[in-house]
Parts: sequence; structure tokens; C-alpha cells
Amino acid sequence: MHASHNRRYVRRPVAAAFGSLVLLGIAAGPAAAHAEVSASDPRALAENVTLSFTSEAESDTAGITELRVVLPDGITPDAVTLKEAPTGWKLTVTPDGYSVGGAALATGTDAEYSITVRQLPDAKSLPFKTLESYGDGKVSRWIEVPADGRKVDNPAPVLDLKPAAPGAKPLAPSPSPTPARSTPSAEPPSPAPAAAAESPATRTAAETGTGSSTGLIAAAVAAVVLLAGAAAFWWARRSRQA
Repeated sequence: MHASHNRRYVRRPVAAAFGSLVLLGIAAGPAAAHAEVSASDPRALAENVTLSFTSEAESDTAGITELRVVLPDGITPDAVTLKEAPTGWKLTVTPDGYSVGGAALATGTDAEYSITVRQLPDAKSLPFKTLESYGDGKVSRWIEVPADGRKVDNPAPVLDLKPAAPGAKPLAPSPSPTPARSTPSAEPPSPAPAAAAESPATRTAAETGTGSSTGLIAAAVAAVVLLAGAAAFWWARRSRQA
């Protein structure tokens, strides 16, 4: 009886501890799945910085297919290039950031990739709001930015920056593309295309013009001959009368 009573007291602490572990596991589950970012040079105004991202897989039935990121103020989409990504994944620029994606990763595999940023802005922290898409259509939204030290349920990856290096300055913005200008060619101009072959109508018109000129000349010669003949006849007749 006494032994049974002792066993009952031993079981209660064990059961309580087990229950606490289960509760801790349940509480830690959603919090453990999140997206993170790190930098090769986490200083304000640092140039050509590599940002590495990790998005933990949450689904037990489908793999990650795409990560859609909204860039923080001070980083424009044209200042970002893809450095490393899962095989076959590509970066696509969007109006407010970019997306990286491709064929679905194996179920349970975290999505890891890195980008190169031309220059980090002069800021204390940079949030990278991320949408994590899966092959089954599920989307996890890591878009909440903690404020005043308060915790949020779906925190966005945030990169804390150190002060800028002495003498660091913002780079000039990338020049917008300008229309290509034509330059004079060193080669001589190509000859004008040869005139098209004369058509039968053209030849006929030319021949008609030549015939008309010849006819006018002949008519003029005949008129002169007639006038000369008339003058000779008049002269002969006058001579006989005299």
C-alpha cells in the first residue's frame, strides 16, 4: 500500500514534466519556422554586399517554390543581382522588390539563396518582408516588422546595420538607359542604287518624242522648199510679162 502510494507521487511529477515539454514544443513550433537574413558587410553605406537569406520549410506535404521579397527603402530592384540559389531558380524583378523561384524544393528543405546589393542605405535596420510559396498553393507571410521591442507572430527578416565606415558616401543612382546615338561611319557612303530598267511605256514615250521632233524638222524643210518654188515661179512669170 505504501509502495503504491509512492509510485503515484513519482508519476505525477513525470507527467507534469512531460506535459510541460509538449506545451513548450507546441509553442516553439510556429516560432521556429521563420526567414532570416545576414550580410557579408553589415554596415550602412557598404558597397557590393552579399545578403544571404534562409526561409525554413513549414509544410509536411509540399516544397518551397518561390520567395517574394519587398525591398526596404533605400534599395531599388535594379541594384540587386542574384548570386546563389537552388538549382534552376531565377531572380525576377518586381515593382517593389524581386522574387526568387523555380522548381519546388524537396518537402522539408529550407530555401537558401544570396543576392548582391550595390550599396546598403544609410539606416539602422533593414526589413525584408517575405512571402514564402509552396507547391500546394500555401503561402507563409513573414511580413511583420517588430516595433518598440514587441514580438510579432510573423516577423519579417530584419538586418541590423552598424554605423557607416569613415568617409563612406552614397553612390550616385544608376543612370537610366539612353537611346543609342548613331555615329558617322568611316566607310564611304554606298553608291546610290542603279536606276530601274526602263519599262516599255518609258521607251515608247521616248521614241514618240524623238519621232515628233523629226516630223517637225521635215515639215519645216518642206515649207522652205515650197516657198522657194513659189518665189521661182513668180519670178519667171514676171520675166515673161516684161
